[in-house]
Amino acid sequence: ARLSWNVWPSSRLEATRVVVPIGCLYTPLKPLGHPPPLGYDPIRCNGCGALLNPYCQVDFRTKLWTCPFCLSRNHFPPHYAENISDTNLPAELIPQFTTVEYELPGRVGGPPIFVFCVDTCLQDTELDELKDSIQQTLNLLPEDALVGLITFGAHTMVHEIGFGECHKCVAFRGTKHYNAQKVQQLLGISPTAAKQSAESLPFNGSRSSPPQSSWLHDTTGPADMKTSMSARHSHGTTAAVGRYLLPVGDGGSFAVESIMDDLQKDPWPTAANQRTLRCSGAALGVAVGLLETAAPRRGARIMVFVGGPSTVGPGQIVAKERYEDLRSHADIARKHAPHLKAACKYYQGLADRASQNGHVVDVFACSLDQVGLYEMRSCVEKTGGLVVIGDSFTQSVFKESLRRVFKRFPDDAPGSNAGALEMGFGATLEIITSRDFKIAGAIGPCCSMKQKKSPYVADTEIGQGGTNAWSLCGVDSNVTIAVYFEISASTAGNDSTARVGRGSRNDTFAAGAAPEALGNGLGQQHHHQKRRYSQFITQYQHATGRVRLRSTTVCGPWALHADSPEKAAALIRSFDQEAAAVLMARIAVQRSDTEDIADVLRWIDRSLIRLSAKFADYRKDEPATFRLPHEFSLYPQFMFHLRRSQFLQLFNSSPDESTYYRMLLVRENTTNSLIMIQPTLLSYSFQGPPQPVLLDASSVRPDNILLLDTFFHVIVFHGETIAAWREQGYQEQEEHNHFRKLLMQPLADATVVMDTRFPLPRYIVCDQHKSEARFLICKLNPSVTHNSSEIHSGQIIPTDDVS
Repeated sequence: ARLSWNVWPSSRLEATRVVVPIGCLYTPLKPLGHPPPLGYDPIRCNGCGALLNPYCQVDFRTKLWTCPFCLSRNHFPPHYAENISDTNLPAELIPQFTTVEYELPGRVGGPPIFVFCVDTCLQDTELDELKDSIQQTLNLLPEDALVGLITFGAHTMVHEIGFGECHKCVAFRGTKHYNAQKVQQLLGISPTAAKQSAESLPFNGSRSSPPQSSWLHDTTGPADMKTSMSARHSHGTTAAVGRYLLPVGDGGSFAVESIMDDLQKDPWPTAANQRTLRCSGAALGVAVGLLETAAPRRGARIMVFVGGPSTVGPGQIVAKERYEDLRSHADIARKHAPHLKAACKYYQGLADRASQNGHVVDVFACSLDQVGLYEMRSCVEKTGGLVVIGDSFTQSVFKESLRRVFKRFPDDAPGSNAGALEMGFGATLEIITSRDFKIAGAIGPCCSMKQKKSPYVADTEIGQGGTNAWSLCGVDSNVTIAVYFEISASTAGNDSTARVGRGSRNDTFAAGAAPEALGNGLGQQHHHQKRRYSQFITQYQHATGRVRLRSTTVCGPWALHADSPEKAAALIRSFDQEAAAVLMARIAVQRSDTEDIADVLRWIDRSLIRLSAKFADYRKDEPATFRLPHEFSLYPQFMFHLRRSQFLQLFNSSPDESTYYRMLLVRENTTNSLIMIQPTLLSYSFQGPPQPVLLDASSVRPDNILLLDTFFHVIVFHGETIAAWREQGYQEQEEHNHFRKLLMQPLADATVVMDTRFPLPRYIVCDQHKSEARFLICKLNPSVTHNSSEIHSGQIIPTDDVS
C-alpha cells in the first residue's frame, strides 16, 4: 500500500488544511516474495474480526494476544498455544510479514469458466482474424477450465457444444430482454438446482471458519477438482456444464474450434441506408443469465468481442437508420442522446447481477466507430473486467493483448502458483481500521457491498462509499484500489495508545512492533508514540480453484500538534507526491462523470494553490522567492499534465475513447498511472547515454531521437537531421556503426517497455514534420509557438494554449 501521507494529521480540521486527501493505493495481488501461502485458516479477533498480525501484543505466559484495532484480548487456539514462544513464532507474527496469504483448506471453487461472446456482424477478413485469435487462445487455457460459446448478430445464439452429433444452438431474439428465469427456462437449466449450488460455494463475503490446521504441521494437499465439482454441483448445474460448458481437455476446445471453423458472417439482410443489426446488449444479458445458473458465485469470465455499435434490443446506443448519428460529448451534455439513459440503466443492472456472483465481464472492441463502451462501463468496472479497444481485429494491439490475458506464473514459481494463470476470480476486499479514523470510500474496479451500518464507515462518501467491503470480482497483479480515509477524532490515537500500552512484562509484540514500519526491534515498547492501524483483507479464488485470503496490515504514526516546527517537518517528510497525484487524479475523474469539466479543473487549480500556500516558502508579491520542499517538487508538474491530459480534456475524443482512458487510469498501479498522467520522454543523442528530458517543445532537436511512453502509445521520434541521415543509408556503412547503434537503441528500449504492458500500446515510429509526429507533439508543453518572439531551439507548436 502507498499512502499520500505516511504521517497523518491528528484532527479532522488539520486534515482539511493539508489539502491532499488522506488515502492509500492498495494492490491486492501484488507479487509476494515471501512467505509462501499458508495452508491453514487465519485466526480472527473475537471482537472486530481482524486477523492476527505482527502489530498484535502477545503475552506468551498467558497465551493471549491483544488486537490493536479494538483492543480485545483473545486466547490462542490450542494448537497455537501449545507451540508458540518468543523463539517459535507463526508466520503471522513475524515482524517482516505484514502481508501474508492463506490457502484456505477445504475451500475449492472449481476450475475457472470462460464464455466467449463473439460478434458475427463483421467483415469476412475481420471475422477470420477474430476466429483465429480465439482458437489460439483455447490453447492457452488450463486443461480443466470450462469454456462456452455465444455468438450474436441480429439474434443471440447459445451454442450447445456438448452435443456431438451436429452443431446445435439455442436462439434468443435480439430485440428482447430475457431475465435470468427466462434464460434458465429456455436453456433447460433448473433455477432450484442453481440455488443449491450457490449455497455451497465460497464467495459470500463471510468470514473464514475457525482454524482447523496447525501452523506447525500443515498437511493440506491438493484436492481432486473433478471429484469436488461433482460433489458440489447438483443436477441442474451438471446439465449446464455438460451441454453449454465443457472442460478444455475433455472436448471443449475441439468443439469450440470446430464451430469457429464453420462460423460465418451474420446472414440477416441489411438495407443500404441502415446499419448492421447487432444485439450486443441482449447477448451479454443471456451470457450473464447462463452463468448465474451454471456457476453462481464461482470464478468465471464473459469475454465480449464486439466490432460495432449495438443497434437493436436492450443496450441499444443508436438507431439502425444511418441518418441518426452516434452520440458525442456535446450530445450527452445537452441530453440529446435518446438511447443513453435506457442503455446505461440496462448495463448497470447486468453489472450488479454479475458482481453479486463474482463473474467478470471483459470487452474487446475493435472498430473505427464507437461500440458503446461509454454505456457498458459499469459492466467492466464493477466486475473488475479488462477492456481493449483498437481499430481492427487484425492489429497486434488486439492479438497480443488477448494473449497476455492468459499469462501464467513461471513453472518454477513456489507452491500452487507454478504454471497457473496470473488472475484471480470472485475477489472481495474488506478493510478494518482503528477507531480514530474511518473509511470514506474507494475508487477503482470495485462494487460496494452495502451492508448494515459499520463502525468503520465515515459520513463523507468518496466514490464507492458507505461501506468497508467491496466486491472486486476479477483481479490481477496490476489492479489497484484507491481507498480514502476520514479522521474521526480531534485527538486521534489517545485511547488506543494508552490501552495498548498496558500489558504484561512478557509481551513481545507491542503495538507498532514491525521494524520496517516503526524502526524498533522486538520487545521495544514506544508507549509515547500514537499509532493508527488498518488491515486490508482480500479473499479470492485462485486460478487453480483454491480459495485464498490475503491480509495486509498497515501501521503509522499521528502528527500531534502539527503547528509545531518538528511535527510540521515530519508531516512534510511523509508526503508521497506520486501516490497523492494518483489519488487526486482518481477523484478528478470520478467527479468529471457528474460535474462540468471546467468545475473539475478549477477544483484542481484551487487545491494546488492551497497546498502551495500551506507548505511552500515564499515572500508575498515576490514570485522569485517561491520554494517548495523537495517532497513536493514534482507534484505541480503532475497536476499541470493532469489538466492537459485526455482524462479531463474531451477535445478530439469520442465518449468511448474518454471512457477507455479513464477506466485504465482508475485500474492501474501507481507507476502506470503516473505514466498516463505525465508521460516519460527519453532523449538519445551522440553526446551521451539516454537521458530523461522535459515534456516540452524545447526538447525536440533535429540531431536527437526521442522515445515517448504515454502508456497507450510508445513513440520513437526521429529528429529532422537523424531522419535525413537514415534515408541516405549512413547506418548501413561500417564507418558509421555508431549511428546504427543510435538508431537501434530506442527501438530496443521500446520493445522492453511493450513486453510487459497490458493492453499492448500502439507502437509508432515517426519523423519530425511528418504526419504521425502529431502523437508526440500533442503531449509537449508549447513553450515555443508561432507567436514566440524569440525562438532559440525546439519544435514550433502552432497553438494558442498556455505554456
